[in-house]
Amino acid sequence: MKYFIIAGEASGDIHGAALMASIKQDDPDAQFQFLGGDLMAQQAGVQPLIHFRDMAYMGFVDVILHLPTILGFMKTAKQAIIANRPDALILIDYPSFNLKMAKFAHAQGIPCFYFISPKVWAWKEYRVKDIKRYITRLYSILPFETEFFRRHAYEVEYVGNPTVKEIAEAAKCFGTFEQFAAAHALHPDRPIIALVPGSRRSEIRENLPVMVAAALRHPDHQLVIAGAPSINPERYDEVLRPLGANIPVVYGHSFELIHHAKVALVTSGTATLETAILNTPQVACYRMNGSKITYEIYRRMIKGKYVTLPNLITNKLVIPELLLHFCTPDAVDAHLSALLIDSPQRREMLRNYQLVNQTLTHKDCTATTARSIVDYLKQKQ
Repeated sequence: MKYFIIAGEASGDIHGAALMASIKQDDPDAQFQFLGGDLMAQQAGVQPLIHFRDMAYMGFVDVILHLPTILGFMKTAKQAIIANRPDALILIDYPSFNLKMAKFAHAQGIPCFYFISPKVWAWKEYRVKDIKRYITRLYSILPFETEFFRRHAYEVEYVGNPTVKEIAEAAKCFGTFEQFAAAHALHPDRPIIALVPGSRRSEIRENLPVMVAAALRHPDHQLVIAGAPSINPERYDEVLRPLGANIPVVYGHSFELIHHAKVALVTSGTATLETAILNTPQVACYRMNGSKITYEIYRRMIKGKYVTLPNLITNKLVIPELLLHFCTPDAVDAHLSALLIDSPQRREMLRNYQLVNQTLTHKDCTATTARSIVDYLKQKQ
């Protein structure tokens, strides 16, 4: 059968590749066409129609400025769907783009499956109507989502969280701190503060300077940046050069970097959950434009007490959330300084991480999702 998959971000490329591998287990003759990245290309044996690095726009202003480009991507995807008539459209997060594609595919009579639900429980709850209208099956990777959708008379399945499996697999290859330091030309005797500023250019531009300013206050530690696969080294240099900072960027080993770090400064998103599963204390940073006005707008739009995944999963303040104008070097360092030592804050955070892991369970989400999609399509034949 033919599968058309859309992943618009680096994390979606990881999850999409894993899902492809699982689909091939249940459907050995599977053919893929996709918007995604290099990992998906390795699984599919073909290159993406559009690479996710060209699609990574974030925030209202960024999207508006690049709207003609985004609409061009959508036109390309629609033309490919019409030309190749896939048996299924599989969407991975990236809701603004993907829900429009779901509407289009639904009109063509193509079943749509959503792996990794849009975060409609946080904001833009009105999107639930489109999900119910256009999505054949939605697969949740966050346990609290099932109850949210049930309140909207829509049943979804919690299939487990892919991050648990990905980190468990990656951890098999972790070496010692000394081996990691030697492999990446780091100092073998200085503890690491990991800087994880996101996978989008706008995230890095806004968050990295604050992270660097806070972390440089601890000269007995070495700073290391987790390089996003879609961001070339020159992008980091553009941000670091005005700060007068020379900080190594490690590509392809973000999990191991976070694992070996004393503390991580993390842009809010999936990386906060990864860091929790890796059991590294962290401060969540999300500056965007740092505007108080923007904060007030988002505060009225976002529902619930928390925005970061460890806090949402446990429904308690596991990690500090420093958002927009609250994300300053002084505020970040206040938490960072406490977490760099054996403090009550550090011990409490690590205890709460155990609750995060227990809640997520160890279900194989990609295998469960793939089997459900393939079984549905076989029944329809």
